[in-house]
Amino acid sequence: MTEKSIPGLTGAQDGDDVDAELAALAARYETDRLRWQLAVAAGGVGSFDWDLVSGRLEWDDQLLEIFGIAREDFAGTIEAFDAALHPDDLDRVNEAIGVAVETCGQYLAEYRVVRPDGRQRWVRARGVALAGADGRAVRLLGAAYDTTSERDSDARIQRVLETMPSAFFLLDADWRFVYVNSAAARMLDRPREALLGGIVWELFPDAVGTMFEESYRGAVADGEPRRFEEYYPAPLDRWYEVRAWPGPDGLSVYFNDVTDRRAAQDEARAARDAAEASSRRLALLADLGDDLTSTLDTHDAVARLARHLVPAFGTWCLVTMSEDQRHLRDLASWHVDPRLRATVTRYAELRMDALAPSSYLFRALRTGETVAVPDATEAIARVLTGDARDLLRDLAPRMAYAVPMRARGRTLGAITVFLDDGPDLGTEDLTLLTQLADRAGMALDNARLYERQREIAVGLQRSLLSAPAQPDDLEVVVRYVAASEAAQVGGDWYDAFVQPSGSTVLAIGDVMGHDTPAAAAMSQLRTLLRGIAHTTDGTPAQILRGLDSAAEALHVGAMATAVVARLEQCDRQRSAATTTVRWTNAGHLPPLLVLPDGTVEQLVAPRPELVLGLDVAATRTDSEREVPRGSVLLLYTDGLVERRGEHLERGIGRLLAAVGEAWREACAGADGRPRPGTDGTSPAVGSIDVAALVDGVLARCVGDREPADDIAVLAVHLGPQHPA
Repeated sequence: MTEKSIPGLTGAQDGDDVDAELAALAARYETDRLRWQLAVAAGGVGSFDWDLVSGRLEWDDQLLEIFGIAREDFAGTIEAFDAALHPDDLDRVNEAIGVAVETCGQYLAEYRVVRPDGRQRWVRARGVALAGADGRAVRLLGAAYDTTSERDSDARIQRVLETMPSAFFLLDADWRFVYVNSAAARMLDRPREALLGGIVWELFPDAVGTMFEESYRGAVADGEPRRFEEYYPAPLDRWYEVRAWPGPDGLSVYFNDVTDRRAAQDEARAARDAAEASSRRLALLADLGDDLTSTLDTHDAVARLARHLVPAFGTWCLVTMSEDQRHLRDLASWHVDPRLRATVTRYAELRMDALAPSSYLFRALRTGETVAVPDATEAIARVLTGDARDLLRDLAPRMAYAVPMRARGRTLGAITVFLDDGPDLGTEDLTLLTQLADRAGMALDNARLYERQREIAVGLQRSLLSAPAQPDDLEVVVRYVAASEAAQVGGDWYDAFVQPSGSTVLAIGDVMGHDTPAAAAMSQLRTLLRGIAHTTDGTPAQILRGLDSAAEALHVGAMATAVVARLEQCDRQRSAATTTVRWTNAGHLPPLLVLPDGTVEQLVAPRPELVLGLDVAATRTDSEREVPRGSVLLLYTDGLVERRGEHLERGIGRLLAAVGEAWREACAGADGRPRPGTDGTSPAVGSIDVAALVDGVLARCVGDREPADDIAVLAVHLGPQHPA
């Protein structure tokens, strides 16, 4: 070899230079070879080199490991390789090697290896045959890696696809079938071999221009899945429910034969269309029952009832409720014509005072029987007076039926259905209307009982929470919102009073549980806390330690969270511009402090402490904060911030924002701008409307929703301190 034929050598060089450069090239070659070997080993790839002239086959350590053969046990011949192959794959692999050697081309094969321990592995190999000077192959070089895990995964997927009841096929980018499971071949009524490799539009030409083509092409175009039902004509003559998902391997299509279901739906639809009006109204009875039982609000239930009656039974209707068959009130009305609904509403507002005692409505309520009123406009006008009579003539009903609503042996009210045109109601219709009225009566009675129970529960709760004290230099505002559940007396409580030392004690808590036991425990704990605070004149921590001890000794048997805070009067040495707030927290949500400039802070203790009722020896510690006068201290229970399925921190964040917004509104003057203080910027001490602040917070955090838990709020405004 001449110097010019050696890569990297240029021009004439002396012997020493050549040797040095050759050494450098050798070192660089060895470095590159080592780097390549490391990269191949890291990827789990083994290499082979078969010298076709000498017959010597060389494997690296990685390939020996894949085949499970120790180096000393490998003969280094093609026969040793053949011996490691699975017998069923031997001919196929030898054929691939032969083609590569014969053509000096590429070699690609995937085969099974039987390792010495008897286990089988899948191996994928790729190589190339190198030609000698005469153009014939002299070496076969290549690499191989273990694909057993891929094969196992593919086999599992194929088993799932083959055993699932849904039909499945996969189309490639050229719309050719590349996989078809047995269910798909069966539903498409073709052998799998006849489908694989075929173009879907050529094999199923009637799919062109239908939902099949539109959905398949649309899914591929925008990458969004499609779901549809479509009919394919003869010879299949079937309806299919299809789901098509685009993916990197093509379009995956799952489908089911829904021909029988569609036929059943068509039969059912035909039966419904052919059914008589009474059958449809009978279904209305069930729908109405479900609708009415889904609400426990009387007015909501009555409004739903009115909308169900029209136009099923008449042109318009009125729903009347009665407590004692003398004091009647129309609670709902509805007209099929939106333009006349306001007229019906106005008529309902006037007709009770204008109806004579002998009218059809009072007769239906007295007798409990349905009263029919033929020639309704003239017949009812005779027992009406004033504007109500004129409105009735404008509405001009032809026929009317007054059907009483009964429940638990009492008549609660009546449904009046008016027909402007069309035939009178038949016997079947009237029977159904009577059943509907009875069902509505029961639902409305349940709603009314619920409202009464809730009123009793809320009244009991409020009776247990007496009004807090109002010290001269403080403004105390409390709010209590009952939970939406009926007859659930909650365990939320609050209190504010003055100790003998002159300090004001604030307390808020929540007894775990609801109903009578919680209310009883709440009342006991509140009373005990007052007594302990008054007799001991202790700090908040001392008060809660005493409450824990007393509750255990008296077997109160309840767990509760609580925050107790004490506002301590300033002594002569301290500025009257500030007040010391000392507090302790037994597992309750942290109070909020709103400073005079509107800054909102949480009063968080250095460490959390146990709720009441768990451990009488639990540690209770006081925390202390000096706050400026004009601040507002806000204590609350968890119903204000908790919402189902939402993290508590999000609720507290919402509360902090609501307090800030409500504070700005509560500090605003008549012109809507904040009233300035002595510095011209911050609101003046004492200028805030605390009640407006609390109501603004409730409006933002609760709004129109019915809370799932009780809410108690105790706000204290530290106004200017009176001189001693």
